[in-house]
Amino acid sequence: MSESQNNSASASRHRPTAISLFAGAGGCSLGFGQAGYDVRFATDIDADAVESYRRNFPQTPCVAADIRDLSAADILERIGLKRGELDILLGGPPCQGFSSAGAKSGDDPRNSLLAHYVRLLEGIRPKWFVMENVEGLLTNDGGSHVRDAVAAFLEAGYSLNLEKVYAQGYSIPQRRKRVLIVGNCIGHDFVFPQPVTRFSGSIFRKGEVTFACAVGDLPTAVQEAGESLPYRQPPQNELQAYLRGEVGSVTDHYAVALSEIQLERVRGLRPGQTMKDLPDHLQHDSFRRRAFRRVMDGTPVEKRGGAPSGLKRLFADEPSLTITSAATREFVHPTEDRLLTLRECARLQTFPDSFEFTGSAASRIQQTGNAIPPMLARTIGEHIAREFGFGVRYNGNGHSALRFCLTRSEGMSPALAQTESLLNELVGKNDEQLVLLERARK
Repeated sequence: MSESQNNSASASRHRPTAISLFAGAGGCSLGFGQAGYDVRFATDIDADAVESYRRNFPQTPCVAADIRDLSAADILERIGLKRGELDILLGGPPCQGFSSAGAKSGDDPRNSLLAHYVRLLEGIRPKWFVMENVEGLLTNDGGSHVRDAVAAFLEAGYSLNLEKVYAQGYSIPQRRKRVLIVGNCIGHDFVFPQPVTRFSGSIFRKGEVTFACAVGDLPTAVQEAGESLPYRQPPQNELQAYLRGEVGSVTDHYAVALSEIQLERVRGLRPGQTMKDLPDHLQHDSFRRRAFRRVMDGTPVEKRGGAPSGLKRLFADEPSLTITSAATREFVHPTEDRLLTLRECARLQTFPDSFEFTGSAASRIQQTGNAIPPMLARTIGEHIAREFGFGVRYNGNGHSALRFCLTRSEGMSPALAQTESLLNELVGKNDEQLVLLERARK
């Protein structure tokens, strides 16, 4: 082996090792890879997402599989490590069962995937894990679901920090609230990195990381899929330079053609306005039914989703609203009378322009919206490696520890208060085995 090969092999051995469950297209893998981690294995049940992952990470084996069919022994054999040697396990079970965008159900079969996640966690015994989910996890089933998850992780011997993370606080050009649970079994008292952008709840200071900051250098969108468009101007800031990278053109930057009434609706919206701000003749019957179903059709509480807003025109000088699988159907460009393109959504999620998504347009936007923003994943990965590391550092008593921050708001909703009560009860019932380090409301 040559000296350069020896150096490369040595560098690889010293990189923290990782695997990604529920990997999707690879947002978390991209971020942790940029943070210096060696992602050795990934898996997801969605065939399009797996193909996207393979295209963007050809050196990482990615398997299309149901987590219920995977064993810890098989995964360890694939990555060449023994139980307890893996540095970090990434990824969280699908969030649809907890999402406030749809009906919440504690009986959703996808929720049972959490048990299999814990099964693999116990079998692989990584030093760290990072699990991400929607904020609806905190209040699903009266808070009992997150309480049960925390109890399972603590029983498995992991110290935890559970926090609702606001992505815009970490230079992500998007108002995105997600729940992160970071755990380790090697004795570290993990705290999340401090936000770099000042904000309070949903109030964001204008002029910092915005929609325009992320997409302002893109060429004019077209209406035909498949075209590769050359850039027409240099990047205007560091974020644009990062997102553009070394590629000379951009793909997936097309906006679907609108019907006459759709275009009239779009033209009728000013920045910050939604479907409900349009005159009656532009209202959509299905929107009207959904918007008022809370009081009109007797839908049970447990089956209610969030009140829909349909079309929304974004602000250019503020972060985008949360990018979801509906973004290319509902989000209106701040200054142009069209919907967002897939590439704009990918940029708002901080995927670089070189990242390729495969599958239908519906599949590609779903992969984009489901992903952890790579820049957020990178921030968490760098923070763990720099501030804590992977060496054993027990706190002296071997007990699992818990931190949690359910909201950054001054007040707390009754639903969150119920979850807080359940978590505090969990501590009280296990005070001989569990040390409550902090319950922080920042």
